[in-house]
Amino acid sequence: MDSLFLITILVVIMALAFDFINGFHDTANSIATSVSTKALKPRHAIILASVMNFVGAMTFTGVAKTITNDIINPASLEQIENGTLVILAALIAGIAWNLITWYYGIPSSSSHAIIGAVAGAGIAAAGFGALKAEGVTKIVKALIFSPLLAFVVGFILYSIFKVVFKNNNLSKTNRNFRFIQILTAALQSFTHGTNDAQKAMGIITMALIAGGFQSPDSDIQTWVQVSCATAMGLGTSVGGWRIIKTVGGKIMKIRPVNGVAADLTGAAVIFGASYIHLPVSTTHVISSSILGVGSAHRLKGVKWGTAQRMIITWFITLPISAGLSALIFLLLNLIF
Repeated sequence: MDSLFLITILVVIMALAFDFINGFHDTANSIATSVSTKALKPRHAIILASVMNFVGAMTFTGVAKTITNDIINPASLEQIENGTLVILAALIAGIAWNLITWYYGIPSSSSHAIIGAVAGAGIAAAGFGALKAEGVTKIVKALIFSPLLAFVVGFILYSIFKVVFKNNNLSKTNRNFRFIQILTAALQSFTHGTNDAQKAMGIITMALIAGGFQSPDSDIQTWVQVSCATAMGLGTSVGGWRIIKTVGGKIMKIRPVNGVAADLTGAAVIFGASYIHLPVSTTHVISSSILGVGSAHRLKGVKWGTAQRMIITWFITLPISAGLSALIFLLLNLIF
């Protein structure tokens, strides 16, 4: 059996493993507030998130196409000797970083990890010329500005909630919002699938192009879409409690009315990005929406120490994953 074919199969398996890990690493964010407020029991929340992530992943492919075409030029990828090793190195680096941050309960970004890793391995393989400058710039801008937008929208939305419900009994308002939060958790899980599951689809398609098994201008194949949606759904059902505890409780004390505002904000920003085919960090967006809501609720109620640790991790993920994947590519190139 041809070594290129074997490496491509390995890349597909690793990409599905990345998607599975992404399921228990990042998807936990979409249900963190509903579990924290006891609107949903953890088991029910995880089942809901698994189903809605699968549905979301099967609905769109725009982000997958951006990952495939806008980080490394597909034509350059075909010309790189052992081009599939670029993707394999990126996946190993992305998975390693995800597992490290998951173990320590840090809501790092799988998106930053895999995008940085693909860029790093591409540079190691063919220099900076392999990158699509316009595409990378567009993606980096989306990664930077989406959490800022989520913070602002969360702050504004909760400020409106405070005005609208200022004369209502707080406990009654929270009881009513607890039911609404089940719906917003489902919505946020759906939008998560429209963005995060797409990244593994794009990675697998890149590997198929690099191996000559698919032309650069063809669509995402159905089996790729179904397998990635399934992997993320299964990953969601397995774990995520460590991240839920950080996002759902260590940033601020969340009540149902806070949770609804944060969920609506996160879902709106993520869906907007998916609609215009931009990959964003769902972790950053959801965490920033909670920070925005928390700041509008009571500035001193936000646990800024936890937020600071998260922000530092956000900034170091891109360069660390890029450097790690470049090193892994050089090692793999020696072996193969």
